[in-house]
Amino acid sequence: MKHFAGIDVGSLTAKAVVIDENNRILGSHIMPVGQDSLAAGMNAYAQALVKAGLKKEDVAAVVSTGYSRKRFTEATMQKTEISCHARGVSVVFPKVATLIDVGGQDSKAMKIGKDGKVLDFAMNDKCAAGTGRFVDVMAHALNLTLGGLSDAALSFKEELTLSSTCTVFGESEVISLLSQGQSVPDISWAIIKSIADRLVSLVKRVGIEQDIAMSGGMAKNRALVSRLEDRIGFDIHVPGEPQIMGAFGAAVIAKGE
Repeated sequence: MKHFAGIDVGSLTAKAVVIDENNRILGSHIMPVGQDSLAAGMNAYAQALVKAGLKKEDVAAVVSTGYSRKRFTEATMQKTEISCHARGVSVVFPKVATLIDVGGQDSKAMKIGKDGKVLDFAMNDKCAAGTGRFVDVMAHALNLTLGGLSDAALSFKEELTLSSTCTVFGESEVISLLSQGQSVPDISWAIIKSIADRLVSLVKRVGIEQDIAMSGGMAKNRALVSRLEDRIGFDIHVPGEPQIMGAFGAAVIAKGE
């Protein structure tokens, strides 16, 4: 049986996935990029191979994606993260027509056709608001982990509004709200609402259709998914491990599908 791999080296994390001919994930790994994106990609790939019980020579083809995809010279080919996320999610959820992908430095909305073909997309890559980086900064200001921010937001009692969309001003506003005695859960929910509202605007640019999925690390944020569902009006499908969908899609493309 042949094996295939996908490497997704993003701005904050490197992800690697090894699959078999039936799209079954044999091994995967996620790790911080740090200062050397190439080394992070290589290490993630090596760890995924260990988990799969395979060696490099056992892999027939490798596709790299993400910000540093061109640095990964061992790849058979390079593909954009948009095409890889769409392909990966379409394998997990074949009927999905709309995909929201929130990465560390950008967010994307895609309209997906048959077999994961991207029909249209919109991208926010000019400002950190609505990205994983924005949430990371806001969580730090509240002395919370990313998971802690989500949990806190779900226990809010008062509806607050975060007016600043810029990361720098948003952090200052969060600190100001704390000094006014506002609760951490209420501020956390205001942050989630701010991100969700920006994402909804992004999705509307490609058209909201039922059968919506979300990929990327922020899809693990239950509060954000819940808020998006309320705003969009549809349930959102989230893969078991949404952060590896780009790498998984890259591996599927490496298989030649």
